[in-house]
Amino acid sequence: MEYRYLGNSGFKVPALGFGAGTFGGKGPLFSAWGNTDLNQAKRLIDVCLEAGVNLFDTADVYSDGASESILGSALKGRREKAIISTKLSLRAGEGPNDVGASRAHLIRATENALKRLRTDYIDLLQLHHFDAMTAVESVMSALDDLVRAGKIRYIGASNFSGWQLMKSQAAADRLGLSRFVANQTYYSLIGRDYEWELMPLGLDQGIGAVVWSPLGWGRLTGKIRRGQPLPAGSRLHDTAAFAPPVDEERLFRVVDALDEISAETAKSVPQVALNWLLQRPTVACILIGARDESQLRQNLGAIGWSLSRDQVTRLDAASEVTPPYPYYPYWNGQFAERNPRPV
Repeated sequence: MEYRYLGNSGFKVPALGFGAGTFGGKGPLFSAWGNTDLNQAKRLIDVCLEAGVNLFDTADVYSDGASESILGSALKGRREKAIISTKLSLRAGEGPNDVGASRAHLIRATENALKRLRTDYIDLLQLHHFDAMTAVESVMSALDDLVRAGKIRYIGASNFSGWQLMKSQAAADRLGLSRFVANQTYYSLIGRDYEWELMPLGLDQGIGAVVWSPLGWGRLTGKIRRGQPLPAGSRLHDTAAFAPPVDEERLFRVVDALDEISAETAKSVPQVALNWLLQRPTVACILIGARDESQLRQNLGAIGWSLSRDQVTRLDAASEVTPPYPYYPYWNGQFAERNPRPV
């Protein structure tokens, strides 16, 4: 396994991590993802650790906390071998303060996560969304207190816009508090919005990307084809309403390119799609999910080899979209020359 620095933290994480959203299977969304029980989770974790995949990501809202509970139980006796990543700030109860990033909720939610995970510290805690109702100074101060108390090692954000992430970093700098070192973000060949603002911000601020849904919400598994109905077993039948939107013509253009390169490399379509992401700037860790051991081993085949420059260029071209203002080049290229996009 390849290990990469998580931003400028000095802390190394595996290039592939395991997303435990399939653990538990409670609720309309997470039951469609999977319903991995404790015994199955133990086996998947065995396979991960054998392959050097020692980062496990979850959240307090995944299956109403069952994902964290199963992960904590499955790691019993081998906690020191694992990097635990979890998220909070989405609604996790019916009370008026069971949501958001207030000091009260951050402290209580962290304590609850620690109990479910059966550990006395969390390696990486990420805010699941930006809380516009709480001052960033208060948010970063509360997180810093949790770091100083030894309950959290590193902090990150997820689903933040560029200005929200930068405002948080500026507050931390101004007050001498812990800074975000991770951005858990959606990024795939059919979802490249991360590149316009968040990737340059990550390069500038030393924030590593922890990528979720790298296969475009299951659209890049190799099972979806032009002119064919959605496969009967696709989770998109139940989760499409939650999925990031995508233009179908662009999707099939990307799938066509993946098929060609899959044939050239003798690698599967998902392996090619994941390998493309592994070569992108700021990407520290890609979260792979799996309902069973076969899927997991298939995804693990994305590492240990590299696409050629020509193959990367072809995938870039197939998946390219015009950036929104003000990120597209203008002024006869003068602006673009002094503000190049990361490649």
